[in-house]
Amino acid sequence: MRQILQSVKDGETLLCDVPCPQVGRGQLLIRTHTTLISAGTERMLVEFGKAGWLDKARQQPDKVRQVLDKVKTDGLLPTLEAVKNKLDQPVPLGYSNVGTVLEVGTGVQAFEPGDRVLSNGAHAEVVCIPQNLCARIPDGVSDEAASFGVVAAIGLQGIRLAQPTLGEAFVVSGLGLIGLLTVQLLRAHGCRVLGLDFNPQRLAQAAEFGADVFNLADGDPVPAAIAFSRGRGVDGVLITAATQSDEPVRQAAHMCRKRGRLVLVGVAGLQLSRADFYEKELSFQVSCSYGPGRYDPTYEQQGHDYPLGFVRWTEQRNFEAVLDMMQAGRLDPQPLITHRFDLSRAADAYSLIASDQPSLGVLLGYPQPKHGSDGELQRTTVQGSRLVSASKASAPRVAFIGAGNFASQVLIPAFKNHGAQLAVVASRSGLSAAVAGRKFGFGEVTSDINAPFADPGIDVIVIATRHDSHADLVCRALDAGKHVFVEKPLALNSGQLDDVVTAASGASHLLMVGFNRRFSPHVQRMRTLLAGAKEAKAFVMTVNAGMIPADHWVHDPHVGGGRLIGEGCHFVDLLRFLCGHPITSVQAAIFSRAACDATRGDRATFTLSFADGSIGTVHYLANGHRAVPKERLEVFCGGRVLQLDNFRKLRGVGWSGLKSMNLWKQDKGHAAGVAAFLRAVREGGPPPIPFDELVEVSRATIDVVRAAETNETVHYDTTGVNRTPQTSPDPLNANGFLQNSPEPTLAE
Repeated sequence: MRQILQSVKDGETLLCDVPCPQVGRGQLLIRTHTTLISAGTERMLVEFGKAGWLDKARQQPDKVRQVLDKVKTDGLLPTLEAVKNKLDQPVPLGYSNVGTVLEVGTGVQAFEPGDRVLSNGAHAEVVCIPQNLCARIPDGVSDEAASFGVVAAIGLQGIRLAQPTLGEAFVVSGLGLIGLLTVQLLRAHGCRVLGLDFNPQRLAQAAEFGADVFNLADGDPVPAAIAFSRGRGVDGVLITAATQSDEPVRQAAHMCRKRGRLVLVGVAGLQLSRADFYEKELSFQVSCSYGPGRYDPTYEQQGHDYPLGFVRWTEQRNFEAVLDMMQAGRLDPQPLITHRFDLSRAADAYSLIASDQPSLGVLLGYPQPKHGSDGELQRTTVQGSRLVSASKASAPRVAFIGAGNFASQVLIPAFKNHGAQLAVVASRSGLSAAVAGRKFGFGEVTSDINAPFADPGIDVIVIATRHDSHADLVCRALDAGKHVFVEKPLALNSGQLDDVVTAASGASHLLMVGFNRRFSPHVQRMRTLLAGAKEAKAFVMTVNAGMIPADHWVHDPHVGGGRLIGEGCHFVDLLRFLCGHPITSVQAAIFSRAACDATRGDRATFTLSFADGSIGTVHYLANGHRAVPKERLEVFCGGRVLQLDNFRKLRGVGWSGLKSMNLWKQDKGHAAGVAAFLRAVREGGPPPIPFDELVEVSRATIDVVRAAETNETVHYDTTGVNRTPQTSPDPLNANGFLQNSPEPTLAE
């Protein structure tokens, strides 16, 4: 299928071949009939892409600060690479889609194949959308009219926040698509409306919809608004403009009556004057897109609807409301259509909206299968020949499952640079796989993640998906007779880990987990130095992890497992490697024990004891400042100290032959780890990380979370894969006093 993508680097509009996505749980697979280009939003994206580096920086000062902080901590070259990789990722365009349901995922009850639906799907021939972001289109509403539904819902949500009543006077500032639809919706509410804009054609259109109008080119609109309100001040203002100026908000405050309502639906400068709002006790609110549920993953991705009695108008119910208004003839988008383009002329459509030529409602039409045919859903596209030269015939043929940011920025380049044949890349959405396939030259791109397992020509499967799928995919790959490289973690719980152990016990192929830090040149040097030390060692690892929003999938215990399992495993493995002896016990404490705190694992301290008497403490903290380097390791041993700062600088005190080891570029060992794995695949040698250690580290990491939650110490009575964890209560209770002893009174 074809999909429109936008290059962030140069602003080019791309019409790319992308595999059709796979429908997931709670989702609809939709064949697109027509989509609406959101001229304001999408023009901004095009203009941003075409802007130079300096203009991009001026538009995103917060991003510039993040880049500067990264330069300080990680160095210039890694920062430039990260920025370049980010700009190389094209973004999908579009969010107002009309089409027919082809397939429904498990758990979907309100829709069935054949339904005609509105969704916030992108400009693509086939889209896969969560059910709560779709609405069935009434029979009396055309595809073209329905394609305005998502944009109309944005205006409707702003109106709901403004709470208009019959007969009130409202101003709509900015008469683009959303503004003109908002005029109609306010008129349907029984309000008197004054429209403001610079464009005479749009002012005339608003007048046809029953609004009074004022051309902003004629001067200050405040007197006109006061006159329109019969001298009382308008009841409310909806700002649907897109500007960096503070004027729309300032003007809105001056034209409102006492206790008037201002709602920002579009974009405007927000340098507000307290006096403007204080004296009139004005209310000001920013409207969030289509309505309640927007950006809430439990609503949008997991399909949990809000109870009707508590949240009457969700984003889906707003979609339904505007479609009902269209069916009743009270909302008519047809006069707003100015241009129609076939999908094949998408570049012309975007050239139009980026030009000075007048345009408003620009529609894209999509080819449909012949009558009586559903059309073939192409889920695999061939990028190039599967045949390779004789000189590369012995190179392992690799299939990637998952092509997200980390895979594209780190893993895929590492495998390519170390001689692997990039045979197949797969992702359920198809889009990320297509982007990676185009950038790195994969032979095939597919949305069928099952395909690589059945392909006899695939030697290695690399798993770079979300954490909850790792263990299952590892087992399937081993059962299929493939070598496996899986990004951490190996498993989220003991049951999954046991499944991996069972699958690996009968497998003859390599299993590697992406514990890259042990392959860093600094760490390799530390291991050499520590191997000659007879004394027990004390490790202190401090991780300035940085905050991740509470609703991020990594915090979901069923999907990401939390950050201790998702990332903390790196540091368990690092200390295990440097010590060179098995872990004998695990203790842990977290800063917050509140069950409702989804990020409590972000702030934790855990301690590992080793068989040689060594001890390692990891402080995993997300409450620090991003300008401070992320990782620092100190090792104390026999009157000597090693200090590793962010995998750039290694300093030794008391170690003969080592004073310092500095690199211009941060090196966490990703490339070296991949190289070691591919070398073992080609030469048939032992795995770069012994399987027993992979399981030991994974089990200890899972037990870190358990120890933190239960306030117990986990002990291991034997070593190896079948180590049995045992727990003993912490000698101190939750209040810090010895267990089973009376706590001191206040006087004591």
